[in-house]
Amino acid sequence: MSPVNRTALATDAWESLFRAQVSVMRGLAAADTWDEVTQREYDVLFNLSREPDGRLRLRDLNRSILMAQPSLSRMVERLELSGLVTRHGDPGDRRGTVVELTSEGRRVQQAVGRRHVAHIRRSVGSALEPDELEVLAQLCRKLQLAQNG
Repeated sequence: MSPVNRTALATDAWESLFRAQVSVMRGLAAADTWDEVTQREYDVLFNLSREPDGRLRLRDLNRSILMAQPSLSRMVERLELSGLVTRHGDPGDRRGTVVELTSEGRRVQQAVGRRHVAHIRRSVGSALEPDELEVLAQLCRKLQLAQNG
């Protein structure tokens, strides 16, 4: 395949992926899911909930969030004031900060998560067949691995 054709195919695939993501995200944002936290705050709680001990270094959390470090730091501060997370120094690196999900944060994440998953099932799950969902998930993981090298 010529480099021009591969470039055109990659560009078309990217545009399709991006436009689909925009459509799905707009639908998710408009859903009545976000009464306790914003969508971005939920993303922070969700990423913490995926960790066995419910904690991540702020630097590592920032790798999973599409947000600048200063904005994430301010958000974590607001989440801490709301009692959803705690922050403390990293015992292994005095410069680092560890963010930890509180029991209330876990409760909120699970409650919002149930509504979020139901909306995803309706919007994404109804648009694709199960085998297509599996292929989509595999392709997205492959893209993510290629970017994270």
